[in-house]
Formats: sequence, C-alpha cells, structure tokens
Amino acid sequence: MMHTKDVSVNSTRIPLVWGSSSLKQTFAALQKGNFTRVVGTGWYSVTQYTTTATSQALFPQAMALKICVLLTITLCSLFFRPTNSIDFNFPAIFNFGDSNSDTGGLVAGVGDRLDPPNGQIHFQKPSGRFCDGRLIVDFLMDAMDMPFLNPYLDSIGLPSFRKGCNFAAAGSTILPPTGSSAFPFSFGIQVAQFLRFKARVLELLKNKKLDRYLPAADYFAKGLYMFDIGQNDLAGAFYSKPLDQILASIPTILAEFEAGINKLYDQGARNFWLHNTGPLGCLAQNVANFGSDPSTLDELGCVSSHNQAARLLNLQLHALCKKLQSQYSDANVTYVDIFTIKSNLIMNYSRYGFEQPIMACCGYGGLPLNYDNIVRCGQTKVVNGSSVTAKGCSDSTEYVNWDGIHYTEAANQYVSSQILTGKYSDPSFSDQMPFLLKLKF
Repeated sequence: MMHTKDVSVNSTRIPLVWGSSSLKQTFAALQKGNFTRVVGTGWYSVTQYTTTATSQALFPQAMALKICVLLTITLCSLFFRPTNSIDFNFPAIFNFGDSNSDTGGLVAGVGDRLDPPNGQIHFQKPSGRFCDGRLIVDFLMDAMDMPFLNPYLDSIGLPSFRKGCNFAAAGSTILPPTGSSAFPFSFGIQVAQFLRFKARVLELLKNKKLDRYLPAADYFAKGLYMFDIGQNDLAGAFYSKPLDQILASIPTILAEFEAGINKLYDQGARNFWLHNTGPLGCLAQNVANFGSDPSTLDELGCVSSHNQAARLLNLQLHALCKKLQSQYSDANVTYVDIFTIKSNLIMNYSRYGFEQPIMACCGYGGLPLNYDNIVRCGQTKVVNGSSVTAKGCSDSTEYVNWDGIHYTEAANQYVSSQILTGKYSDPSFSDQMPFLLKLKF
C-alpha cells in the first residue's frame, strides 16, 4: 500500500510517496540547491526546514539530499500512534557518559585542547565536543525544547544549570580508573560529582538570587537521567587483553554500572534513559589498529571482535534494564538500541546521503581510513621528520565518521532522528513521541 503526504518546496506542493524508489525524483527542487523553505504536512503534524545563507554556501548539494533524507525520516515517525511509555516533559536533564555526550567536561577538567576544525559546523569554533558540530545529546535536548547542557566541570562564563547538568567526560569508563588510566572521570566519579552537585544546589537554593541558575529542588526527582557510557571499557581493553578475557569482564563492568544507578535511585532519580554501545569495530581507529589482517574484518569492513564484544555488552545491559524495570516499579527505565541504529547507517550509508561510512573526515593518512594514532584532528605533529596536520575534509556531511573515533554532526542528527521514532527503545515509545527533530543546519 502506498501512503502519500504533501511537501511544499518554495510554496510549490509536491506529493511525498512512501515507497518511491528515488528521493532525488521526489525532491528535485531541493537537489538544485535553490530551496528556501521546506514544509511537510501529515495527518497529525507539520515539520519544516528553512535554509540559511551559511548552510547554502557551505554545502548546498549535499545538504539538499541530507534534508530530503532527514525530512523523510521525521515524517515517517508521524505514522506511529501513541502507546504508553516515557513522558518527555522533563524540567531538567542530568547526563552521564564519555566523549559521545561530552559537551566540554574533559576540556574544562584537565585543560585538554581541541583545535579547529572541531566545532566548525554549528558553533563555528571548538566547543569542547569531539565533533564538527552537535552531538546526539544536543539534538535530543533540542527536540525537548531545552538548552544545551553545560558541563559540570566548566565554571567560566556564568553557566546555567537550571535545566540540568552534564557530567560526561571524554575517555570515561564505567570501571574505576587504574594507575595507568589516561582519564580520571569514571562513571563512579561522575555519580559522586552529581551527589555533590545536588547537595550544593539544595544548599544554594536558600539564596533566591541564584534560582535562575540552578534546578529547583523537585527537578532531581522529576528530571531525566541519561547514560551513554561503556564504549571505552571495551575499546581500551583490546590493547592489553584477548577477546575471551574482555567478554568475561562484562558482568563486572555492568555490576559497577548497576551500583551507580542504584545510588542515583536512592537519591530520588526515577527516570532513566540508557544508550547501549555502538559498533566499535566500525570506527576507523579500531580498523587501523586491529584490522590489518582482512580475516579480522566482517563484510562491512569492521573489526569483528570489537563488534562481538559490543553485542554481548548490549545484550547484558538490556537484561539489566529489564531487571531494573521490574525492581523499580515506580521508575521509568528506557533502553535505547544505538548499536542497531548506527549499524544500519554504516550498512546503508549511501541511502541516507553519505559517501564514506568508516573513513575519517578529519585526520591524516588519506585513503582508506585517513586516520593516524599520532596526529589527532586539528593537530600538527612531526611524522618521519616532516610536519603534518590532520585537516578536515571539504564536506563533513558526506562522512559518518568525524575523527576516527566520533561521528559527524550529520551522522549524529541521523542517529537522533532514529532515536526519536521510538522504534529502537524498550519500552517502545514510537506512538507517543510528540517531537520533531528540528532541521537547523
């Protein structure tokens, strides 16, 4: 059965036919790069995109296709009708994680430096994010009509924590750091930081002048607690342990994670949102370091062992979420399958307007991976007696991977749009999601 919705391009109505074999035919006006406003109307809702001079000047052709794809994804979500699940009307968000959701914590905490072209798309300068622009957490905040989260460790510029706080820091693990750990902000440390944050907020709220900068006392019970962590526990272990030992360590990793969740619950947290781990074996860094032997790669060119570990971690994390859902009957625990979303993107990258699924946009070395362990994105180093710089590609919207480890803003927006369909969550909220991803870039 064919379904049709209307799309208006420059005030000209175009029927959007689901099942059409070519987005290029459906959105011919967009591909010409001369669009100014796109509006989609459905049975229940409306979404729109308005271009800016900046977006057209930077990449009109690639962005046209990306808008086609993301508009289609957004409209697709409107075909689902409400069921019972998570309520997105939260007064505040408290986020815990690693570089996938770090909005500046590591940079502030240890004085790390990110150089251009990091941040070039949305912020026009490095923002503390390991990305060319926005992260998944930024898009989710935007979808809930909430400001981007300020990092707990950043005290410069009168940061507001009224709508929540971000405790995530790049390099963080679930397990406590060891003497050889490069990054100190493990999950346990982040939970401890939250406990101090909450205690300090409740104390400072006695001063009414600070109300506009701090969450209200009841926000801690009503807020959403988001988690995206565990990737580094697996990825780092491969440098010193065989696969069987890594797989055997997963219960210990998740026991530590559960302990942190229990502490937050004891502090009144009742709304938990947990991302599982993505396909680690498809990151250029891991392909470069562990994929020199073709027999170690799968059909997508990803390192099989890394993805095997990620799948097992996710399987046990899902089981833990089921346990928590049963154990805490007064809480909402939502498990989000990031692995499937990202794997689908890498497998079908060209369908979504991308040209490079694994190769890094910002890096050094050229084809096939454009990744070098020594020269990080934006850095200049001496390699074999010559000064080299890890530069950005000409159009990051064509790439899934930004710097060999992290995703581009364009890929993050795709992942966010899929999260917001609710189809990849347990419990599913595919029929309750009232938000449309705002296509701003």
